[in-house]
Amino acid sequence: MEEQPSLLYKFKPLGDKLPAVKRPEGHVQFRTKMMWVIVILVVYFVMTNVYIYGLDQAKSLDLFAQYRTIMAGASGTILQLGIGPIVTASIIMQLFVGAKIIKLDLTNKNDKACYQSVLKLLVIVMIFVEAVPQVFGYLIASNAFVATYGGFGSKGLIILQLCVGSYLVFLFDEVVSKWGIGSGISLFIAAGVSQAVFTGALNWYPYDASTAMSLSNPPAGTIPKAIYVLFNTSSDGLATGGYELIFLGQPNPMIALIGTIVIFLVVVYLESSRIELPLSHGNARGARGRYPIKLMYASNIPVILMSALLANFSMIALLLYSNSFLSSIPFLGGNSAIGFFESGSTTAAGGLAWYLSAPTGITGWLMPILDPTNYGNSHSALQNMCHVAVYGTVMVMGSIMFAKFWVQTTNLGPEAVANQIQKSGMQIPGFRRDPRVLKRVLERYIPAITILSGALVGALAAGADMIGTTGNASGTGLLLTVGIMIHFYEAVGREQMMEMNPVMRGFFGGED
Repeated sequence: MEEQPSLLYKFKPLGDKLPAVKRPEGHVQFRTKMMWVIVILVVYFVMTNVYIYGLDQAKSLDLFAQYRTIMAGASGTILQLGIGPIVTASIIMQLFVGAKIIKLDLTNKNDKACYQSVLKLLVIVMIFVEAVPQVFGYLIASNAFVATYGGFGSKGLIILQLCVGSYLVFLFDEVVSKWGIGSGISLFIAAGVSQAVFTGALNWYPYDASTAMSLSNPPAGTIPKAIYVLFNTSSDGLATGGYELIFLGQPNPMIALIGTIVIFLVVVYLESSRIELPLSHGNARGARGRYPIKLMYASNIPVILMSALLANFSMIALLLYSNSFLSSIPFLGGNSAIGFFESGSTTAAGGLAWYLSAPTGITGWLMPILDPTNYGNSHSALQNMCHVAVYGTVMVMGSIMFAKFWVQTTNLGPEAVANQIQKSGMQIPGFRRDPRVLKRVLERYIPAITILSGALVGALAAGADMIGTTGNASGTGLLLTVGIMIHFYEAVGREQMMEMNPVMRGFFGGED
C-alpha cells in the first residue's frame, strides 16, 4: 500500500509564495562566497543600529536582555527579536520530524522542499508569537507616535517593523547558506558575541558618558580600565583598592577577561578531542577509514535548548509578576515565590526565577558570600550558595536530558549510525558486517559520550556565567562562538580544497 504524503504538503503552496533566495545553478567561486559572507555581515551590523521608528527607548524594556548576545539581535532596533523566531521554528520542525510526528524524509528532494516551505511559514508565525506580547507589554510607543497613529495603529506599525527585520534576517541566513559559507544564523551569533567581547575588552570611553573620566568612572573596557587605574593611582592606592577595581570592579573586570580566555582554550581542546573507530570496506580490500565520535558529540545544541527554556521561564515569571492582567491571576499572578522583579528590571531579584537565572560573575555570588558588607546583594550567604548550586545543577542535568533527546531525534543514535555505516559499505575490522553488530559496538560509546558531552557543555556554560565573561557575552554565547568559529574555519578549508581540486566537490557534496 502506497504511503500517503504528509499533510504539510497542503501548506507548501503558501510557503512557496513567500520571498526566498534562489539557489545557485552551478558552482560558486570561493571569492564570491566570501564576498557574500562579508556583505551580509556588514548589512547585519548596519541593521543592528536601525532603531524602531516611534519607540520610546526610555520607557521600553527588553524581556530577553540577559540572553541578548545569543539571540543575535539589538535591543530597541528592528532586530529586537534577533534570530529567536528562526531558531524556535527550526527547533520545532526538526524535533517534529525527528520524532516522526511529521512524516517527511529529508533525504527525499520533494519532502525537503516541502520542509523548507513550511519552515518559512512557521518562521512568520513565530515572529508574531514573539512580537505581539512584547509590543503590547513592554515595547512602549512614544506619545507623539501614539497621537499620530493611535494606540492600535502605533503598535501595529512597530510589529510590522519587527516582522520586516526578522524576515530579512531569515533571508540573510538563506543568502549565506546558499551563496556563502556555513550558516548565517551561526555567523550572526558569533558576530554579536565577538562584538560584545571586543568592546568589553577595549572600550576606552568612560562607563558613564555623561560625566568626566575618573577613578570612580573609569573606562568601560577591561584593558583601558586597567591601564588608566595603574597610571592614575599611587602604589598605596593600588594596594588598598586599585587592584580590586581592576580585577573585580564593574563593568568588565579583569577576572572576566581571564575567564573568557580560559573558557575559549578549554572549548577548543574539547572540540578537538574524539574517539575514532577503525573502519574497512567490505568489498574493496585495503580501503580503510575511521568514524570519529567527538567528545562534544551533541555539540552545543543542548545548552541552546536549555538557555531557551530558562529564558522563556524568566519571561513568563516577569509577565505573571508585573503585567496588569496576568498579575491578577489567583496564586500565580504577583507571586514573589515564582519570581520577584524590581521596577524597571527584567532580571529576577528573588524567587524561583532568581535561582534559575545565571549568576553574573563572581561579584554576583562569590563576593557577596565572602564580603557581604561591600558586595551584598540583599541575599544571605546560604541563599547565594543555593543559587549557584541550583543553577549549575539545572544547567548540567537539563543539558544531559536535551543531549539524549537531540541525539535520538537527529539520527545520531547507535542504531541510526550503524545503518549509515552499513549503507556506505564499511564495517569494523574483526566484526561481521551486520548492523546489529555495529549497533552493539556503538552502544559502548555513543550513550556514554552523549551524557558526558551534555554534562560538559552545561557545566562550561554555567561555569563561564559564574566566572563572568567580557562584555556580558554569557557562557552560552561564548561556547557557541568558539564552536562556530572552529566549524567556519573547517568549512573554509573544505571550500579552498574544492577550489583547488574540483574532483573533491563531489566527495564533499559540493556543486558541479
